[in-house]
Amino acid sequence: MEDVEKPLFWYGFLRRDFQIEDRDCTVIIPEKPAPSMPWAWRSRFWGVEPQTEIALLDMGFHIAYIDCVDLYGSPAAMKVWDSFYEHLTKKNGFSEKAVLIGFSRGGLFAYNWAAQNPDKVFCIYADAPVCDVKSWPGGKGKGPGSPADWKKCQAAYQMNEKTLLAWDKNPVDTISILASAGIPILVVAGDADEAVPIEENSDIIFHKYKELGDSIAMFVKRDCKHHPHSLKDPSMIVEFILKHSVQPERDWVPESYAGREVYGGTYCDESILNKKYLLELR
Repeated sequence: MEDVEKPLFWYGFLRRDFQIEDRDCTVIIPEKPAPSMPWAWRSRFWGVEPQTEIALLDMGFHIAYIDCVDLYGSPAAMKVWDSFYEHLTKKNGFSEKAVLIGFSRGGLFAYNWAAQNPDKVFCIYADAPVCDVKSWPGGKGKGPGSPADWKKCQAAYQMNEKTLLAWDKNPVDTISILASAGIPILVVAGDADEAVPIEENSDIIFHKYKELGDSIAMFVKRDCKHHPHSLKDPSMIVEFILKHSVQPERDWVPESYAGREVYGGTYCDESILNKKYLLELR
């Protein structure tokens, strides 16, 4: 990557830090990149519950992140994301399609960018994702929102409260674009999430998507609030991503996966996945 000051490591993998448009960027490099150079793009909260990314690195994926913390998935954020995407695909040979990972408010980034670029997305793994700024940070529904973030969000969107409340390009509004494109989505969320209420966010996405197509599944964690994110064993998430990104390369992907101690997970094939998780998938 460009503008590297010194080599760094992340969970034993080579890490490259650089900047795009004055934004801090990070790319983690696998020991053995998969043939088509697949990559997963974490949209927010870098390093939080990294078990999925670590497993993907072992499978030959690159992991990428650009810090747009103050932009809340706004049009300004999408322009920065476009630049980052061009840098990775055109200058560094990454696959022209990315796997998007959206944690919490990162859901705004992942869903919004996918809606603008459906041809550039393999699939989306959304974890307790924000799908409507009115819900968070606006706090105009069941949840408390975040008054401080709501002010920053208005500034990022260059709107006042009235115009932002009328904004009709939240993920809950544009999900039909993703459904029409057939982009597979896996949602992991808690049914007791007090910060990003599931009924104002992922439930809407799920039911709208189901009306238009069948490429969505939602794993609901019973009695779980906004934290902890993800699943301690990421096998289901990893299998979903592999299935919808490097399926033609499955002869390259290991048939079995021992996992790393950092998350204690095991790779499982689709038959095991279905038996293990079927009752908890909506």
